[in-house]
Amino acid sequence: MKPPAPQPDRSPQERTAVAELAERVKELTCLYEVAAVFAERRGSLRERLAQVVAVLPSACRFPEQAVARLRLDEIEVSSLGKPLDSSTQHLQVALRVAGNERGEVVLGYLQTPGTAMRESGELFLAEERALLETVASQVGVFVASVESEQHRAEMEATLRHADRLATIGQLAAGVAHELNEPLGNVLGFAQLALKAQEVPAQVRADLNRIADAALRGREIIRKLLVFARQAPASKQPTNLNGVVEEAMFLLEAGCENPGVRFNRELGAGLPDIEADPVQIRQVVTNLVINAMQAIRADGAVTVRTAADDDGVVLTVEDTGSGMTPGVLRRVFDPFFTTKEVGQGTGLGLAVVQGIVAGHGGTIDVQSEPSRGSVFRVRLPGRAAAPS
Repeated sequence: MKPPAPQPDRSPQERTAVAELAERVKELTCLYEVAAVFAERRGSLRERLAQVVAVLPSACRFPEQAVARLRLDEIEVSSLGKPLDSSTQHLQVALRVAGNERGEVVLGYLQTPGTAMRESGELFLAEERALLETVASQVGVFVASVESEQHRAEMEATLRHADRLATIGQLAAGVAHELNEPLGNVLGFAQLALKAQEVPAQVRADLNRIADAALRGREIIRKLLVFARQAPASKQPTNLNGVVEEAMFLLEAGCENPGVRFNRELGAGLPDIEADPVQIRQVVTNLVINAMQAIRADGAVTVRTAADDDGVVLTVEDTGSGMTPGVLRRVFDPFFTTKEVGQGTGLGLAVVQGIVAGHGGTIDVQSEPSRGSVFRVRLPGRAAAPS
């Protein structure tokens, strides 16, 4: 077998062309691997960004000494597994998502340039900067698509939830109307029987229980109608601070837990709102009662009011047990409760949400386990009278 023929020495121009070709191959391979990372629908966003960062050093002229880092908002990943030193010689390109700068992509060398690196002239080629800009652009497009999918999924979940609430509201209104008449008859006959002169003590006690149960049932029906927004509201100019003062007077007096402290931070000069004072009082009462019940031993319930740009804000904050993410997602669902059987109907917060929505306002909640909860209600101010 003949030995291979010796290869002729390449000219300097040929060696340069071969080296440049090798660099272009590395860059194209890098882009292909980055595209493959985005094509796979596996792993979290952080994991896929980490895969991109792991690929980038291989596209450099000196891949053994090269490192890469990517930051997107609070996410930061590095091919080293740790942040890069600011003294590292590097290229940096802004990372933009939907036109907004949200981070950067960095490619650099950790070590002091060796002989080969010093003799090569510039550490970074113009093509390497172009590659980094292309990768940053691809990452931005990918992140925008991921966030768009997440937003679409959230909107679909919101629509499903709204549709379910509308169905439950129609059902609740129908049930409430059907139960209202027979329950009224039960209450009326029980109260009529109690007026009889010769009623044995035990029978009278039983009739009182029947009347109390009927009254409680009627209150539940009223809540159902409020939730279904079929209870008429009597709106009038209302001062939120006055409503809070009235509600808190009764709640503080009736609190059975001596460890609960009440704080009021009522803003001065609040504008009046166009509201039903009875329903707004129910909002305050339900939110404060929930806050009180969330406190097992010692804690504080703080009620704040403040003027907003176009209305007022009511905040009820507690230092209680807080809510898990699963409970937080369902906190306004009708008939959902974490209380023991017989301790609650699960309608309190659903009714609050219905009242707030009926007044053109919004309600949101922030809560973490063992860190308490904050409910924030925004209500619009009175519309200016036409001049």
